Amino acid sequence: MAALLLAAVVFGQFLPQDGAFAQEQAQAERTDVALLNPANEDLLLFWDEKELYVQTATRIEKPLAQVAENMTVITAKDIEDMNAHTLAEVLNRVPGLFVNFGGQDFNGTSLLHIQGSPERLVTVLLDGVVWNTLSGGSAETSNIPVRIIERIEIIKGPASSAWGSALGGVVNIITKGAGDSTMPKGTLSASYGEANSQDYNAELYGKLGQLGYYIYGGRQQTDGLLNSRNTDQDRVYGKFDLAPSQELDLLLTIGYSNPLINTGDIHGGGYDFNSKIKLTSFFVTSAFDYRLSPELSLKGGGYLYQQKVELPVMFSTGDLFKEQIYDEQVIGGHLKLLYSSDIHTAVLGLDASHGNLDQTTNVGPLYQSFGLPATSITKPSIDKWALFANDTLDLGRLAVTPGVRIDHDNVTGYFVSPSFGATYELAEHTNLRASVARGFTSPPLSDTSGGGTFLVANPDLKREEGWSYQVGVESGVADLLQVKATLFRHDTENAISNDLNASKQLTNVGDLLRQGYELEAESVPLYNVSLKAAHSYVHINLHDTAAATTSGEDNYSYLVGLKYDDRRSLMAQLTGTYVWIEQSADQKAKYDTFIWDFNINKRFQTSDRTSLDLFLTAHNLFSGAHYFSDTYKNALRWVEAGVRFRF
Repeated sequence: MAALLLAAVVFGQFLPQDGAFAQEQAQAERTDVALLNPANEDLLLFWDEKELYVQTATRIEKPLAQVAENMTVITAKDIEDMNAHTLAEVLNRVPGLFVNFGGQDFNGTSLLHIQGSPERLVTVLLDGVVWNTLSGGSAETSNIPVRIIERIEIIKGPASSAWGSALGGVVNIITKGAGDSTMPKGTLSASYGEANSQDYNAELYGKLGQLGYYIYGGRQQTDGLLNSRNTDQDRVYGKFDLAPSQELDLLLTIGYSNPLINTGDIHGGGYDFNSKIKLTSFFVTSAFDYRLSPELSLKGGGYLYQQKVELPVMFSTGDLFKEQIYDEQVIGGHLKLLYSSDIHTAVLGLDASHGNLDQTTNVGPLYQSFGLPATSITKPSIDKWALFANDTLDLGRLAVTPGVRIDHDNVTGYFVSPSFGATYELAEHTNLRASVARGFTSPPLSDTSGGGTFLVANPDLKREEGWSYQVGVESGVADLLQVKATLFRHDTENAISNDLNASKQLTNVGDLLRQGYELEAESVPLYNVSLKAAHSYVHINLHDTAAATTSGEDNYSYLVGLKYDDRRSLMAQLTGTYVWIEQSADQKAKYDTFIWDFNINKRFQTSDRTSLDLFLTAHNLFSGAHYFSDTYKNALRWVEAGVRFRF
C-alpha cells in the first residue's frame, strides 16, 4: 500500500487524485479487453511492459518514455527465463554493454565495459551501495545473488549529474520488495549440472502486522567446467519494511556473501601457478520515506559496506608467489527532497561517504630475491560529499531534463557535472531523445597510494573526465515491432594508461574518443513467438599526448534470439551472442562463432497457491570457442536442469 501511495504522490501529473486506484482500474480494463479478444492480448501486454517507471536517470521515479539517456531495463522475469546464475550472464545480453569474462564458467570473474569504456568507469549500485572497489575501481559482481533482483536499470554513458563518479555509465540493481500479505509466500529452487554444478535458492516474503519482510538464502558450488575452476559461495539477504504511519516508511536491508573462485592453473615464464579470488562482502542499509504533502516528500538513508578481497597466487609446488589483500570499508548516506507537480518531477539531494582501504602485499622468495620486502602495507582513505539537483519538465509531448551535481573528494578536489536532455513523443510508441552530459571518474585509491607488487603511488594522478553526446529514437512499427537506434560520442580527457611507466606508475596519458551506435529490434509475440536482434559498435581512439601517437580499436557485439512464451505454462528460448573486444596479440584471444544458449521452462499448477517449474538449460549449445585470453578459455557445451517451487 505504501508503494501505491508513493506512486500517487510522485506521478500526480499523470494520474487523477486517486491515481494508484485509477491506474489499477485501467490495467484491469485492458486485461478484460484482452480476455474478450485474445488476438489483442499479446499486443496489449507487450506495450504495457514497455510503460515502466524508472529512477536511475534522475534519482526520482518517472516514466521510461521521459528518460533522455540511453537506458536498458532488465526485469526479474528476464533473469528467471535465462536461468542465470550470475549478474554477468544477464548483462552479457545487453547491447552496448561488453562483458569480459575470465572464462565463461558456472560462476567466474568478469569485467564490465559500457560502450568501450574501461571497467573502472562503470559504476555498479546495489540498494544504493556503490559496489566498485576502492582499490581498483571496478566492480566484481559474482557475489550478487540474481534471485534478489527485481530489475536492473542501466544508463549507458555518463551519469555523473545523478551519481557522481560514473563516466562510463551506471548499472543500478533494484532488489525485490518486502511482502504485503499475512500469508507467507516464497520460492524454493535448485539446479544441478555437469561438473557437479549446483545452485540452491530460497525466498520467503510476507507481512507481520506493519512489518513487511523479504528473506533470501542461497548456495552455489561447482568442481569447475574447465581447468579445475571450482567455486563455492553462500549468500544471505534480508529486507524489512515498516510503515508506522500513512506518511512514513522505514526500510532496512542486510546482505552477506563469501565466494571463493579458483581461477585455474596458469602456465608462464617457465613456472606453473594457481590463483584464487576470495571475496567476503557484507552490507547494511537503512532508509526512510516521509511524505510531507501530496507533492513533496523527504527521503534519506545510510549504509555500511565492507568487502575483503584476497588474491593469492601460488606455485604448483604450494609455495607462495605473491598475495594481495584489500580490506575495504565505506560508510555513507544520502538525503533527498522530492517534488512532483503537473509540470515538475524534481529532486534536490546530498550524498556523503567515508572510505578506508587497508592494502597488504605479501611476496614469496622469488620476489624477495629482487629486493622487495616480504610484506608491504598502505592504508589510504577517501572522503566524499556532493550536492545534486535534477528536474524533468513535462511540457506535453516534450519533456526536458536539466541536471547538475557538485562533487568533492580529498584526493582530486571539486568537479561540476551538468547535464541536459530532452525527449519528444512523435507519435504513440515513438519517442525521440537527445542528451549531453559532462562526467568524471576518480582514480582508484591503489593507483594514487600504491598497491600491488610493482605499482608505485602516483598522487598526481588526475580524474578522468569528459563530455558525452547521444541521440536516439525508439519506435513501434505498425504495433508489431519495436526498434531502437542510438548514436553516441564520448570525449574523455586525462585517460589513465593501462600499463605502468618507467617509474612503475599509472599516469594520465591523453585523450580518449569513443563513438559508435546501437541498433535493437524486438517483435510483438505472434502466436506466443517473438524475435529479438541487436548490434552495437564502438570505435576507440587514444591520443597519447606524451608519445604524440594515436591508436585505435574496434569493439562490437551481436545478439539474436527466438522465444516462445505463453505466459502461463511454457517458455522456451534460443539466444545467440557474439562479442568482439580487441585484445593485444599476446592475449591470443579467439572469437570463432556465436555462443548459443537454450532454455526451456515448464510450469505445473499444483494448487490454487502453489506451482512447480521444471527447467533445462544447454549452455554453449554448439561448443563454440569464444574467449579473450587463452589463459581463461571458455567452457564448451554443458547442460543443467532444475526445479522451482512457488507457494
